[in-house]
Amino acid sequence: MKRFERYVLAEILPLLAGALAAVIVLLVLAALQDVIAPLLAKGANPLLVARVLALNVPEALARALPIALLFATLLGLSRLSSDSEIKAALASGIPATRLYHPVLLLGLGVTLLTFGIGEGLVPRTKVMERQVKQQIVFDNPRVIGLGGRDASGQTVVLRDALNRAISVGEVRPGGELRDLRIVTMQPGQPPREVITARSGRLTPGSNVLELEGGQRVTYQNARPVTVLTFQRGTLPVQDVQADLDTNGKPLKATYLPLRDLLSRTATYRAQGVQAPAEFTALHQKFAEPLAAVALAFFAVTLALFSFRSGRDVGLVWALLLTFAYYATGSVFRIMGEKGAIPGAAAAYAPDVIAGVAGVVLLWLAARR
Repeated sequence: MKRFERYVLAEILPLLAGALAAVIVLLVLAALQDVIAPLLAKGANPLLVARVLALNVPEALARALPIALLFATLLGLSRLSSDSEIKAALASGIPATRLYHPVLLLGLGVTLLTFGIGEGLVPRTKVMERQVKQQIVFDNPRVIGLGGRDASGQTVVLRDALNRAISVGEVRPGGELRDLRIVTMQPGQPPREVITARSGRLTPGSNVLELEGGQRVTYQNARPVTVLTFQRGTLPVQDVQADLDTNGKPLKATYLPLRDLLSRTATYRAQGVQAPAEFTALHQKFAEPLAAVALAFFAVTLALFSFRSGRDVGLVWALLLTFAYYATGSVFRIMGEKGAIPGAAAAYAPDVIAGVAGVVLLWLAARR
């Protein structure tokens, strides 16, 4: 890499580090502002809350990298332009296209890093986060409200990897569960099995739910087939999760490993199932990292256009453009998850918009 390229990178990299730190803090606070304060107010273990906070950092980092790159590149190249350093480079015989080399190379590096974090770290940390939330619940039942119910009176719901919903009427100190109802779900069909129990206990990290004083009813075509009562029993479970929002939802599709997401979407496609959230998440696995290259291209073309038009992109414009990209991406993602537009269009639309805007700016700059 030649001296000019190194000089451009030296201008951008410190800004990238600063912008990355700021965006990560904002994203983490935005994601947890409705969780941290209520948890601490209800007496949750601060160390466990800190672990939840730390486990959200990889996701925030993956989302922040392309956004921070856009901001840092706009601000760094604007500084070079305002100090006439780009003009000096052109006067010394360095073509304007040399600006693309270091920035696009940096964009490619950010793309690979973002994909690696999003695929390697985020799925694991999200599973670990749910396990820590489960530990918070059993460590201090007050975090999910008095009597195991939330402010609206809804019963706490746990869920395991076998697609069983475990309704808990009351969580007592020490982790004792009261008034349990375990429903084995079937996609698009009535429940296959319903187990009720007076009490039970699940030790964090255990794969067995101990039940007392219950009944087990199995169904076929929504009709009871067998009815059994028991005084004591054990029920094997897998990866029981306790969400602090008490709705028992499974992990979002975007947090699944790529292999699992490909398998799930292939099954849905073969069965003709409409699953817009899963298909949008699949395309986002690639579109979000590629945003770094698209945004790097847009930032360089905007810097060249600003230089040749005599207008500098200052801090305010850099902030506005960065926010505009983030808002655009959020809107398209929601539209894709709701099925308003195809998943591929929702995922790649922000990248395409940035690329097209860059081409237009490049054409305008070439005319000056």
